[in-house]
Amino acid sequence: MMPSDPTLSIVIPVYNEQDNLVPLLDELVAVVQELDQPFEIICVDDASTDNSFSVLQDLKQKYPQLRVIQHAVNCGESAGQATGFAHARGRWIVTMDADQQNDPADIPALLEASRHVDAVCGIRRRREDNWVKRTSSKVANGFRNKVTGDVIADAGCTFRLLKREALREIPVFNGMHRFLPTLLRLQGFKVVEIPVNHRPRIRGESKYGIGNRMFRGLVDCFAILWWRKRCLPTRRFVPEDEVPSP
Repeated sequence: MMPSDPTLSIVIPVYNEQDNLVPLLDELVAVVQELDQPFEIICVDDASTDNSFSVLQDLKQKYPQLRVIQHAVNCGESAGQATGFAHARGRWIVTMDADQQNDPADIPALLEASRHVDAVCGIRRRREDNWVKRTSSKVANGFRNKVTGDVIADAGCTFRLLKREALREIPVFNGMHRFLPTLLRLQGFKVVEIPVNHRPRIRGESKYGIGNRMFRGLVDCFAILWWRKRCLPTRRFVPEDEVPSP
């Protein structure tokens, strides 16, 4: 990695969040600057139909660390994350939502927990969502763990810290972001979970409900079950310095 490259990339998928972007970036930059390490923020506008893209373009003038990428068509949160991963330059990648429900103040804790692991995933301490979201998430998490054979406390929390090299062979599909911790473990990487704050949404509207969250996630579990049997671990090579001499 060149000295000028960031050590931390923050990837934020954006869809119709025009009112959240300014307060989010103001809060986020203030927190990350305290880490005293080079960083970049990659906002991926997923073909928003409001003024999100224009707001992001204006924010680039205020924050030179901000990079803005725009999808030509709406592709969903997983695609937004995948686009961010493809453009990220940092050794570590933070993923978070644009709705301000994730607390940037938790980023130092994610970094602290990253020693000797490849990914740190958040567990929302107290869900600040309505009962429909909480119930569907609870059902989906239980079913998901039973089918996939993995144990993830809060698969719906996309506030995560990921080692960039661990993402090289992750399959990209609609819904990938819900299964990312399991996909990483299947590739041979070490994943831990830590508690993080969760804040109520005060601006904009949620993009998820039972139809596009719980039911779709339940079906996707069976695809992950197939993948579990077929995938090849990324960590399948013996490092050159560990190869026995002839």
